[in-house]
Amino acid sequence: MATAAPQVNPTTIPSQDLNGPITPDLPNTTARYEAERAKRLKDQGANQYIGPSQNAKFRKYLADPWIEAGTPVHRPVPHNGHCKVAIIGAGFGGILFAVKLIQQGYRAADLLLIDPAGVFGGTWYWNRYPGLMCDVESYIYMPLLEEMGYMPRQKYASGEELRGYIEQVAGKYGLRDRAMFQSSTQSARWDEEKQLWRLAILEKPRGGTESHIEVDCDFVLLASGLLNNVKLPQGIETFEGHMFHTARWDYEYTGGSQEDPQMTQLADKRVAIIGTGATAIQAVPQLAKFAKELFVVQRETDPKLWKEKIANKKGWQRERNESFCAFVSNHDPKPAEDLVNDGWTKCPSMSALVGGPKEVTMENVAQHVSELHAMDILRTDRVRRRAEETVNDPETAKNLMAWYPTWCKRPCFHDDYLPTFNRPNVHLIDTDGQGISTITPHGLIAPNGTETHVDAIIIATGFVSPQLGTAAGKAGMSVSGRDGQLLESLDETGDLTTLHGVASRGFPNLFWPGPLQGGATANQSFVLERLSGHVAYVMARAAARTDGGRPVVEPEVEAQEEWARLIMSKAASFAAMRGCTPGYYNLEGENDKIAAMPPEAQMKAARNAIWGDGFLSYLKVLEEWRAEGNLRGLHISSAS
Repeated sequence: MATAAPQVNPTTIPSQDLNGPITPDLPNTTARYEAERAKRLKDQGANQYIGPSQNAKFRKYLADPWIEAGTPVHRPVPHNGHCKVAIIGAGFGGILFAVKLIQQGYRAADLLLIDPAGVFGGTWYWNRYPGLMCDVESYIYMPLLEEMGYMPRQKYASGEELRGYIEQVAGKYGLRDRAMFQSSTQSARWDEEKQLWRLAILEKPRGGTESHIEVDCDFVLLASGLLNNVKLPQGIETFEGHMFHTARWDYEYTGGSQEDPQMTQLADKRVAIIGTGATAIQAVPQLAKFAKELFVVQRETDPKLWKEKIANKKGWQRERNESFCAFVSNHDPKPAEDLVNDGWTKCPSMSALVGGPKEVTMENVAQHVSELHAMDILRTDRVRRRAEETVNDPETAKNLMAWYPTWCKRPCFHDDYLPTFNRPNVHLIDTDGQGISTITPHGLIAPNGTETHVDAIIIATGFVSPQLGTAAGKAGMSVSGRDGQLLESLDETGDLTTLHGVASRGFPNLFWPGPLQGGATANQSFVLERLSGHVAYVMARAAARTDGGRPVVEPEVEAQEEWARLIMSKAASFAAMRGCTPGYYNLEGENDKIAAMPPEAQMKAARNAIWGDGFLSYLKVLEEWRAEGNLRGLHISSAS
C-alpha cells in the first residue's frame, strides 16, 4: 500500500542560480511524486530481483573474468598458520584498514588480506564498463593523496586510474605480499578457549583446482564494501541472446577494452540496456557511439591549480572532505568557501538521507520534511527543465524527467547522457514506471504490448541494497561469535547492537566500518578512511593496555545500549525518506512498511538507523571519545 506524501506548504525561496525568487508548486509536485512512486511499487519489494547464484545461467557472474587463467593463488599464511589481523576485502576499505594499522605501529607482515578478486581494487576491480568514472571529486574520493604525494589526472577519476592508484598504495605500504587473491573467506568462528578467530578459506584459482585452508588470527576486520553483490531482474533468464551485467562487462562480445573502449563489434547489433541509474548514465553515451541500435529501458587536473589552490597545505584533503560533508548535510552556517563546488555540494537536501545538524523531534518533524521539499524543488525543477531543453523529441524528454526528491536515489551527473537521446540510433523504451512486462527469448515487451527484438541485453540494475545483511553477509561468509551466535542472525531479527557502528558484544576482536549505527556521507571513501583510523586506534591502544599480550576487545553491554539509544533519538532526521520512489536506498519501498509495524518493531528499526546529525557530528563524537584516552565502553582483557 502506498504511503501518503507529506503535506508541504508553498514557500518562496531565493535561488542563487535562477533569476530571482520563485514560488514552487509544492503540493502538485509532491502529489506527482506520490503518483509516480505508486506506479513503481511492487509487492515483491527487493525480491523482484535475483542473485547470480539462484540460476545456473548466471553463475558466471560469480567468476572473475579479468584474471588470467592459470594464475596461482599466493598464500602468505600457510594452512593452519597464524596472523595477527585478517582483513576481508582488498578494495579501498581493506587497504585503508591495513594502512591505518601500519601507521599505528603494526607491520605489514602482521596482516593478511583476503579477496576473491585477482588483484587489489574492490569495486574498481570488478567494474570496468566503458565510461566508468567516480562521481565524487577525485581530490576527496581518493584517500591518502597527501601520504602518496599523488595528483589525480582528472577532477573525476576514471575507473582505470582508481584501480591503478589502489595498486600503488598497496605497493608503497608493502601489502602485495600480504594479499591472498582468488580466495573467499567462507566462515570465521570464535574459539573461546584459544581466544582467537578460526577462518575457513576457499581458494578458487581460475582454471585451477579449488582447495580449502584454515588460518587462525587475533583480529578480523570486515571490509567487504557496500555495493558488491549484483542483482538481476526476474525473468531475464528467458532471453536467448547474449547478455551480461555491467559489473562483468563482456569486451569479447562488444570489442574494445576499458583502456580503449572501441566497441566496434556492436556495429551490426541491436542492444538493450536495462536500468537508467548511475552506471547507465556513464555507459549509455559510450554504447550509443557503436551500437547499430540502442534501446534504453527506463525505469583533467591543472598542475598549477593543484599546487596553489588544492594541495597547498598539510591537512588539505581532510579540510576539503569536511567542507563537502558540511554542504551535503546542510550545515547552518555553511563554511565560508565551498571547496569542492560541484553538483553534490549543491544538494543540501541530501541531508534527508545522510543526516544533518538540525535537531529534529516529533514536534517539528513535519515542518522539517516540508522545508526539505521546499529546498529541493528548485533543483529537481531545474533538472527536469534540462531534459526539456536538451532532448529534441518532446515525448522522450518528458519520459526522461525524474519525479522524486533528490534524496530518494543517488544523484547522477553527466554532460553527455541526455544529448545521447538525440542520436537517431538511440531509443527510449518508457515503461511508465512499471518496468518491462515480459522478457522473451528474443527481446523485451513493454507494458503497452510493444515488443522490441534485440541481439543483446546489458543488465545495469545495480547491486543488492547496503541495508541487506551485515559486512559478513555481503562477503558471503558466516561469522559465529561467542557461544556460536551468528552475526547475520542478529541482523535479520534487528537485534544487532554496536558501539560506534564498528563492533558488537559477543564478537571479540571483530570490527567493520558501519554503515548501520555509524555515520554516512556521499563520499564513502572518507567514511572508510575515518573509521579505519578509529578502529586502528582502538586496536593499538588495547595492545598497549595488555603489555605486549594478545588483547581481546569487545563492547560492554551498557555502552552498546547507550549508543543505540543515541541513534534512536536522532532517527526522526530521516523522516523524509518515507514515501520515496522504490530503490536500493529504501529496499525497493519495503522500508515504508515499518510505519505499520508494532511500536517494538519501529523502535528496533530506529535503533539500527545511521547517526542522524550528519557525518561531521559523528566524527566529533568519535574524536572526543578517543581524546578521553580510556577506551570507554570497551572491555579489554589479555588472552592467555
